[in-house]
Amino acid sequence: MPDRYAVVGHPVAHSQSPRIHASFARQTGQDMSYEAILAPLDGFGATVRAFISTGGRGMNVTVPFKEEACRLATRLSDRAGVAGAANTLVFDEHGIYGDNTDGVGLVRDIRHNLGRNIAGQRVLLLGAGGAARGTILPLLLEQPAQLVIANRTSEKARRLADEFNEARSLALFPVGSGPAKVQSCGLIELAGQAFDMVIDATSAGLAGELLEIPDSVFAPDCLAYEMVYGQKTPFMTQAHCAGARVSDGLGMLVEQAAEAFHLWRGVRPETTPVLKELRGK
Repeated sequence: MPDRYAVVGHPVAHSQSPRIHASFARQTGQDMSYEAILAPLDGFGATVRAFISTGGRGMNVTVPFKEEACRLATRLSDRAGVAGAANTLVFDEHGIYGDNTDGVGLVRDIRHNLGRNIAGQRVLLLGAGGAARGTILPLLLEQPAQLVIANRTSEKARRLADEFNEARSLALFPVGSGPAKVQSCGLIELAGQAFDMVIDATSAGLAGELLEIPDSVFAPDCLAYEMVYGQKTPFMTQAHCAGARVSDGLGMLVEQAAEAFHLWRGVRPETTPVLKELRGK
């Protein structure tokens, strides 16, 4: 029997992860299966335990379960622990190991697939949930000039920024990793501010909702990055009309999947051919 893996979320039917991991398995000659599992909003833990009981070896975790996955894990990587969110689980004789490959996937997509440096850039991160949490440490390690977290509820953004600022004061981050302080604000407070990179880590795109952000946040030559993939979201439309370069999150999905695949199988697949295949190129 092939080793079993899965992605779990709510919703999950739209996920390209099964297709991506099937491509990775063929490319690297790994004997494994990968499926999508819809978990009830109040049944994530039970879903994971049921999968483990049938021989499951690992899972990817998507919205809205990343923070719950972190709490469920019996061991955590440093990046998952700092983020307070896990998107990759490994099941072994020691229990459940949780990691977070989202931020690494985002950074690799921006740097290698889109050809943009993050160092010295003014970066705006929209959202303060699990998706945002997983990206902050990897973004800071790229040494942007500024990192601002903005959220509909400004207090949630402030708490998240405070968590990371406190972690940095405890020397959990390397010296010189990014700006002196992670900043935060509500969406309404973005008026008059401009950024070289705007990253939408909210779930608004999945619901087709327009974020209440001013066009002025998109500085000249801005990269507007939407973590949602497979659809043109209102954020992407707004950014395009404001003159920004726009990208969806498909490259991030492929890159974070490659990191998870390496964690599970000890082999790092090539991402370029898989990304081209998904984009139909």
